[in-house]
Amino acid sequence: MSNIAGTKSSLTWAVHLSLAALVLLWLFPTVGLLVSSFRTSDQIASTGWWKAMVPSEQNMTLRTGGADEQLQKDGGFVIEGNLFEEPGDAVISVWGTSSRAISDYQAGETAELKDGATVSVQSNGDYLLQSPEEITGKRGQRIFVTAKTPPEFTLRNYKYVLFDPSNREGMAKAFFNTLTVTIPATIIPILVAAFAAYALAWMDFPGRALLIAAVVGLLVVPLQLALIPLLKLHNEIGIGKGYLGAWLAHTGFGLPLAIYLLRNYMVGLPRDIIENAKVDGATDFQIFIKIILPLSFPALASFAIFQFLWTWNDLLVALVFLIDSTGDTTVMTKQIVELLGTRGGNWEILATSAFVSIAVPLGVFFAMQKYLVRGLLAGSVK
Repeated sequence: MSNIAGTKSSLTWAVHLSLAALVLLWLFPTVGLLVSSFRTSDQIASTGWWKAMVPSEQNMTLRTGGADEQLQKDGGFVIEGNLFEEPGDAVISVWGTSSRAISDYQAGETAELKDGATVSVQSNGDYLLQSPEEITGKRGQRIFVTAKTPPEFTLRNYKYVLFDPSNREGMAKAFFNTLTVTIPATIIPILVAAFAAYALAWMDFPGRALLIAAVVGLLVVPLQLALIPLLKLHNEIGIGKGYLGAWLAHTGFGLPLAIYLLRNYMVGLPRDIIENAKVDGATDFQIFIKIILPLSFPALASFAIFQFLWTWNDLLVALVFLIDSTGDTTVMTKQIVELLGTRGGNWEILATSAFVSIAVPLGVFFAMQKYLVRGLLAGSVK
């Protein structure tokens, strides 16, 4: 009796566990990027993002003030101050004056240097460097410390990536370039596919079945197969290196799925509505604009989500059709690839840039996801 329709399967718990695992696998990298984008480079290098809310222990190389800061006191020379550029809540536990012995002294102890000089370091970073002779040298004494720093979050990464005019590798221009590619490349195929889908669903003409079969066949054509011939064609007609070529390429690659989804949805609409409209004297264009399009909004939104995400995250088409050495048409995916080469060790910059690039697709998906399932299931059940 377990196979009777409507009864609850005994494997429901396995389905729930699988869904939970998939959600967690998708969620962890996203949360990791978000948290890392607000952390400093030192904290990212010392602890993982999952420890961002607990104090972290870091090894730092700091310097005392230079010789130009020394003062004469009690027959000797003194330099005092704080090792941290921005004194805060960091607590020094041990320190040293050599990279081979970074934990020789506890906080508050005094170390002997050459020529009778001494230096002491307190737990809050305050130091006192004393010497019987005048201190020379442009740079201060190196101090190696092990300090426990509290959790720190900053907006400097976003300010540098998005709003710093001196940053030639910033994401602001690439962000608007990506919008320039994505918005038309989403709207154009929807408009074209909506007209084609209505014709294939509700208009009788010779060869309609063959056209539907051709659309289904085009769904399995690899995008890479058409890139080179399409680029040659674009170069011959003069649109090979610009936004127009990218828009048309994305439109061509997205049309088969768009027509397939919309046609399946429109076929499932009640025939009586269309027939009554024709009896009342409505033309096909009026039926399409005033009846079909409003009723097909779930399918339109479903394809819009897919097309927007594919176009926004696309790198291959951008590399082929947006060839520009000046960087005026560089999209975000290409900019991140370049950052991996030039800033492979700056994880805070990479994490911030990556999260900026996924923030808009996430917003689009969550804003329109209620239409996604309705649009995808269109025409599957009669």
